[in-house]
Formats: sequence, structure tokens, C-alpha cells
Amino acid sequence: MSGSDVRVIRVAAVVLTDAAGRVLTVRKRGTDRFMQPGGKPEPGESPAQTALRETFEETGLRLDPADLVLMGEFSAPAANEPGFTVVCDTFRVRLDDDAEDVLARIQPAAEIEEVRWVEQEDLLGNDDLAPLLTEVIAPALLK
Repeated sequence: MSGSDVRVIRVAAVVLTDAAGRVLTVRKRGTDRFMQPGGKPEPGESPAQTALRETFEETGLRLDPADLVLMGEFSAPAANEPGFTVVCDTFRVRLDDDAEDVLARIQPAAEIEEVRWVEQEDLLGNDDLAPLLTEVIAPALLK
């Protein structure tokens, strides 16, 4: 496939870490890979607005825009759509709360079937996580 044949899905997402540094992951209904909360922008939305909206829609967590820290624009093969590359504006939010407190507040919604915390060292080479998370975001977190 030549560069001009690459099919791209643009998204924005949030890497949420708890007080212990674990990363919150979500799994969409009908899929088997976990990823960070996020999704496709609506018309006129900035990447930050998309990331905040999608996180709320998928988990019920309202994040403070001031807490968003841009990690960068990352790309990897799409986890659930073969033949596509996902390009993601990725933000990080560090939560001061304990993981159990956060999970107690989360209400998986929209297309989200399941949420779970993953230790940062378990992000690398984990077959049930999206390639963007294991191959690109994890190394950036672990630097």
C-alpha cells in the first residue's frame, strides 16, 4: 500500500492515570481490545474538546480542561478496523484519586462494555490492548 492509499481514522483520546500510575482502559462492545477513552471529533471540535466529550460519554467522568496535558499526535494500526491507521491527538490526565474510587464513579456508557486499570509496565506487549496504546503511548509514558 503506498502512502496515498493509507486510510486514516482521526481521533482524540485521554490517557487517564490514577494515583498509583495505572492507566484506565475501555473496551467497546463487540471488540476484544482495550484502549484509552476517546473517539472521533464532531464538526468544529478541537482535539481537546473531543477528548473531554468522548471521555465523559464513555465513562461518565467529567474532566477539568485545565488538567489536560498534550502528549502528542500518535499513530498506529487501528485495533478494530483492519486496513486503517488511527491518528490520535493524545492527552494525559493524572487523577489524584485511588483507582477504586474512580471505578466506583465510572458508568460505562455509549459503546463501552468494560473498563479496567492496567499497570503501566503491563502495557507493553499486551495482546488485548490496542496497538496505539502498546506500541506508541506506553513507551511515551514509560520514558
